Parts: sequence; C-alpha cells; structure tokens
Amino acid sequence: MILETIKTSGLSHLSYLVGAGGQAAVIDPRRDCEIYLEKARAAGLEITHILETHRNEDLVSGSPILAAMTGAKVLHGPNPERPVTFAETAREGDTVDIGQLRIEVIETPGHTDDHLAFAIHDTAYPDRAVGVFTGDALFIGDVGRTDFYPDRKREVAGLLYDSLQKLLGLGDQAIVYPAHGAGSVCGSGMAEREFSTIGHERRNNPRLQFSSRDKFIAFKIDEHHYQPPYFRLMERLNMDGADPAPRVLRPKILSLAELRDAGCDHLIDVREPLAFASGHLAGSMSLPTGMISAFAGWFIGEGDRIGLVASDEAQLNAAMEHLVRIGFDRIAGGYVGVVPAAAGGAETGTIAMVGTETVEHRLEEAHEDWTLLDVRDAEERASGAIEGSRHLYAGHLNEGWRELDREHHYTLMCASGMRATVAAGWLASRGFDRLDVYLGSMGAWSHAHG
Repeated sequence: MILETIKTSGLSHLSYLVGAGGQAAVIDPRRDCEIYLEKARAAGLEITHILETHRNEDLVSGSPILAAMTGAKVLHGPNPERPVTFAETAREGDTVDIGQLRIEVIETPGHTDDHLAFAIHDTAYPDRAVGVFTGDALFIGDVGRTDFYPDRKREVAGLLYDSLQKLLGLGDQAIVYPAHGAGSVCGSGMAEREFSTIGHERRNNPRLQFSSRDKFIAFKIDEHHYQPPYFRLMERLNMDGADPAPRVLRPKILSLAELRDAGCDHLIDVREPLAFASGHLAGSMSLPTGMISAFAGWFIGEGDRIGLVASDEAQLNAAMEHLVRIGFDRIAGGYVGVVPAAAGGAETGTIAMVGTETVEHRLEEAHEDWTLLDVRDAEERASGAIEGSRHLYAGHLNEGWRELDREHHYTLMCASGMRATVAAGWLASRGFDRLDVYLGSMGAWSHAHG
C-alpha cells in the first residue's frame, strides 16, 4: 500500500494518492493534475477512481481532467447545488475496492450539502478504519466553515456537528487526512501539522470541545468568514468541469513595450511588498506570489487579461501556477526588471513607509484630510484596534475603493504591513496618490504600547 500527500503551496490544498494491488485512487485532485499520473505510474499503479470530498470553493478541481487522462471513475456526493456533470453520485455506505483496501463513503454535510468523507479499511485487518479523508469537514485543529448557506445557518451548523460525530465514531486510531492545511481560507484555526488522528483531535481540537450540539451551533453562527467573488467561479467550474490547465505553466517573457501593448486589465507586481513600495511600474498593483491565492480572487474578474511583473522568471512561473489553479488563465505574459524600466524612462511610483511615531503624531493632530485605514479582517480587528482608525477589509477594497476620496491622505495598516502594502498598491492602481503604509502596523503599535 502507498499513501502519498500532494501539497499545493499557496492554497494550502492537500490531495492524496492511495494505492494497493496495482490500483490507485486520487482524492481531491488539483487542476494541473499530471503529477498524480506520474506518481501512480512510478509506483506501477493504475488510477481507477477519483474521489471528491465536495465541490471546492477555493480552487479548480482536476477531477474531470484526470478522468479524461486515465478513464477513472469520478465519485461525488449527493445534493449538489446542480448536477456535477463529470461524476457519478456516491452515497452513505458505498465502497470502493483498491487492492486490499476498501474505501467507505460517509456522507458528511455541513460545510457543503454534497460533502463526503472516505474511510480507509485494510481488509487484512478489518476491525477498525485505518484512516479517513475528511475533506473540509474536519481539519487539524479546526473544523469546516458553514457560511455558504446564509439562509440556513443554524441547520448547516447542526449538520456539520452531526457529521463530526460520525467521524469521531470511526475510532481514535483512525488517521486524519484533511483537504487543507494551515493558511487555507477554508479555516482560521488550523494547526501547522498536516497529520493527526481522530483520538488526538477528539482531545485537543478546540472545535470538538463543545458540551452540546446547541453550543457548537451558536459558535459556528457567530463565526465571521469572507467569501471572495472568485468562489462563485470555482463552484461553477467544479460542477460543470473546467478545461485543462495550460500545458506550460510559464508565462511568455515580454519586453516593456510588449507589456504596455498587451491590453491587460491588471498589471500585477508579484515581488515582495517592500520591493513594490520602493519602486513599481505606474498603474501596477502589488500581489506577492505568496498572497495570490488569498487575494487575487478579490481583485481579478473572470476573463480579465493579466500582465505580470517580477524580479526573475522563477517568480513569474510561480505566480502563473497560483493563478491557473484558481481559474485565471488569461495571462498575457511577464516582465522582469523594474529598475531597468525606470532607467529607460518608464513611469514609476513609490509608496512611503511610516513608523509608530508618525502614526501617533497624526492621530494626536487629528487632521481632517488623513485617515488610518485598518485592512485586517474582522476577527483581528475585534481582538484589538487603534483608536481613531477606520476599518475596511483588504479584500473589500475591490469595490470599497469607490467609497474613498482620492484627494484624502490614507495610511494603510494591517498586522505587519504586508497586506497593507497590497491594499495600498490596489488603491494606487485606482489613481490614489496620497498613500503610505504603517511599517510593522499592529505588531509595532502593540510593542510600543505594551
């Protein structure tokens, strides 16, 4: 038997290849899915089944693509919002045999109505489940979000509670294989580990410590999550079936003139935030490669044409991978070299950084034409905020910039200054020029004020 985890960086997505007796199943494959076929062939396995825990909201599923490559059967849960065109429906108690392994279907609604978990049984030791693929129902240190059905908040939170009880009933020995690790937008309290057991989670997962179903429901209803606009695109693609990813995940290298003539809706600078702040091409926005998965879906629309700016080709390649995995394929190409562009007379911009002393002084002066704009999420803001600041979540600037005054002076802040630079870059690309970033942001403020 083999069981291998395939981690997709940026998205913190975890998919799996499990095989025995010459056969294999893939659980929750990503869009660029050649990796599963390569690993299966290297192990002498034929992929016969593709198992989906649910219709993903945060990435494009590779199931229909991998099925076309292998002839494997795709299984998806009941009660999707509309038919999943490329899959057959799996229901509670159905089983899939992979060599000596038997994979049992468990219906686990709550995160989504169509959610499934897949328990692994070794037929040579049939007593208890060896492990379970929990999808977005149970994570390491957290459980799934339940905010996708706002008109049914109490109902779906209760469904998740009941589903978790099913998973706990598999026994403390069962190894937990979730669909996401720490950093995913699908949960906020995940542990840094990507492995655990039902027993460990039963004793240590904070979301499994509620004394009653009602208390769990009350907690879930009170949670606050953000839903980027691209979630709707992912949901549609993951029911209708997406096209394969581009065969080459390397953008065309463009000259500065070609970049200008490419007709891009967005010029995205994928360098580190401080590099962007020090100097960037006029009209570009800041979206470092490590933050693409979290924020690209707020600012980029379906079908938008994208140009990339980076420090080197490796950065361009990584950026394209992240964008393609969330369905943004119209990448005109990439340009390397902001400094040479500036030396050649290209129009550039900078964003100033300010420290705690400057922010304190501005707050004391209370100038009418200046605002400290906090772009952290609501939970961070609730845990501590600077008196006199205004809150507007970074993602909500996608439309919220229209509420702001271009003539006004804004200092952007977050937890450290990273997201604030992304927010400032977006505003700069919308024509705001009275901007600076509080370097260190809430971390620096807390350090200075004990």
